[in-house]
Amino acid sequence: MPRINLIPWREAERKRKRQEFGAGAVAALIMAGVLAFGVNLQMQGAISYQNERNQFLKDEIAKLDKQIAEIQQLDQQKQSLLARMQVIEQLERSRPEVVHLFDQLVRTLPEGVYLTAVKQSDRKVQLRGIAQSSTRVSSYMRNIDASEWLTDPSLDILENKGSSDTGSEFTLNALQENLQVPPAEQQAVAARGSQP
Repeated sequence: MPRINLIPWREAERKRKRQEFGAGAVAALIMAGVLAFGVNLQMQGAISYQNERNQFLKDEIAKLDKQIAEIQQLDQQKQSLLARMQVIEQLERSRPEVVHLFDQLVRTLPEGVYLTAVKQSDRKVQLRGIAQSSTRVSSYMRNIDASEWLTDPSLDILENKGSSDTGSEFTLNALQENLQVPPAEQQAVAARGSQP
């Protein structure tokens, strides 16, 4: 006799397919969750790594800024020292000129004239003194004009102070020439200046 299968196989097939679909969906959700967690973990790691790099760069920039500030401070100190050295060198170079200036003041001073004050500002020399007469002052001015170290004398003040015995007070200005002092003389003056 033939057998007839009355078991609802279609229903069982549908149930099996639904279970497989459910298992697949759950597996897909689990895989998606794991994948999302892995991507999130990787992104968090990348962000953390980038933050560490950014902090490292900020620290290095802060160190470099500090070094730049120190370099700028050292550069300012260097410029200050160079300016001082230039002033000192200029004074050293002008030492022989001062000697020549006083030498010329003595050589150009005629009889009957004496100086009470000498003031120098850069190249300008102001001379104050007393002369027996105004002709002595004009003679002094001619001597200054003939000097190789002093030029361009100009009389500012000439005053008679009462009696003829005291003479005339005068103030005159002159310019100091910038002549080249021989190097041997500069070295000799520098050597004398460096000795105690």
